[in-house]
Amino acid sequence: QVQLVESGGGLVQPGGSLRLSCAASGSIFSINAMRWYRQAPGKQRELVATIAKIGSTNYADSVKGRFTISRDNAKNTAYLQMNSLKPEDTARYYCNAFIVRPTLDISDYWGQGTQVTVSS
Repeated sequence: QVQLVESGGGLVQPGGSLRLSCAASGSIFSINAMRWYRQAPGKQRELVATIAKIGSTNYADSVKGRFTISRDNAKNTAYLQMNSLKPEDTARYYCNAFIVRPTLDISDYWGQGTQVTVSS
C-alpha cells in the first residue's frame, strides 16, 4: 500500500508565499518523477511543476520564476515553494508520483489534494 499526503495549503494574501509538501509512505522501493498539478473550479487539471529523481525540473509558464519544486529522496517527499502568489493561483493542488514497489511494479499515485486560496 502506498499513500501520498499533501499538506501546507491555506489562505494567503496576494503577493504572499506558501510551501506545499507531499509525503509518500508505504511499500516503496524508489520514486521516479514527482509532479504537482492544480485544478480550479470549472477548469481542467493543470500540470504545474515536475521534478525528476535526479533533480531536473520543469514548470508551467504561468508559474516560472515564482514557484520552485524540490524533493528530499531520503524522506520520499516533494515540496512546492510558491512565492508572489496571485488570485489566479487559487486551486486545489495535487501531488502525483511514479512509484516503484519492492516487486519492481511501477504505478502512478495521487494524493487527495490541498486547497490554496489567494485572496485579500
